[in-house]
Amino acid sequence: MRAVVFYQHGGPDVLQYREDIVAPQPGPGEALVAVRYAALNRLDNFVRIGWKGLDLAMPHVLGSDFSGAIAALGDGVSGWQVGQRVVANPTLWCGACPSCVAGWHNRCDRFAILGEHVRGAYAEFVVVPARNLVAIPAGYADDQAAAAPLVSVTAWHMLITAGRLRAGETVLVVGAGGGVNSVAIQIARLAGATVFVIAANAEKAAKARALGADWAVDRAAEPNWSKAVYAATGKRGVDVVVDNVGAATWSSSLRCLVKGGRLLTVGGTAGYEASTPVNLLFGKHLSIIGSTMGTQADFEAVMAQVWAGKLKPVVDSVFPLAEYPSALARMLNGEGFGKILVKVA
Repeated sequence: MRAVVFYQHGGPDVLQYREDIVAPQPGPGEALVAVRYAALNRLDNFVRIGWKGLDLAMPHVLGSDFSGAIAALGDGVSGWQVGQRVVANPTLWCGACPSCVAGWHNRCDRFAILGEHVRGAYAEFVVVPARNLVAIPAGYADDQAAAAPLVSVTAWHMLITAGRLRAGETVLVVGAGGGVNSVAIQIARLAGATVFVIAANAEKAAKARALGADWAVDRAAEPNWSKAVYAATGKRGVDVVVDNVGAATWSSSLRCLVKGGRLLTVGGTAGYEASTPVNLLFGKHLSIIGSTMGTQADFEAVMAQVWAGKLKPVVDSVFPLAEYPSALARMLNGEGFGKILVKVA
């Protein structure tokens, strides 16, 4: 089958487009899906570079998000048919550990992510547990469907399940162009919050407002953006900050919070060694809440909002599978707004 793979960790040069990769086969409880579109995530870059303890079967196939049609079903799978269009929750879980029994699939003792720990979707075929599937409704576009899963379940769990966002609260999203943040803006609005956004430039600020942000600032024109947020909120601050940048913005994000505020994070694209003013934590009664991926209940809840049109996946651009390195460069250079896709079928 056709696939983008790598045989060793390293820079973008280790990526290979091949047409001779052996197609996977579904085991018990699994489904084989013929991929139509797959979507890029920052996770792709981290996995390709690698880290101590990441032990992958080579060649490895990246790709956590996809849309496609069921091509075959493993033993014991019921309720699905060959040819059905589907997406899947990229969160993988064992189903037997205490966290899984309690419904916290993203806290599983054997937690994994499609495309990170097991072969993913930058290929003609991908195997996923059938319990992770959600059907794509008739008439819903395959490219839009592929753009939704990882960022939507991540943002939903972060804001709704872990962050307990309530109507009437104020939310600051630090960064407008990434996939998670473009969904977070919409989820916050859907929850009844007032949304503030820090954008990299004027164009992205305008796009954030188009997604529903009540206020957006171009940090290139306003470097002291925490002061601008403070002024825009009537010297109050915000109830919740979404900061997935990390080291470069952490202290400023904390300073934007009201007393009793929450900082939510699912990543650190600018680095993990962030400086935390401890006096702010105890002096303002702040909470820092970390979140990763989401449960199957989160996934089904957020995808229902996507199918209903209440959340709209933002597609930046589409590249042929063979041009994945160009798509990756666009993501890493911060040139896009929303999700970058590769077309497989």
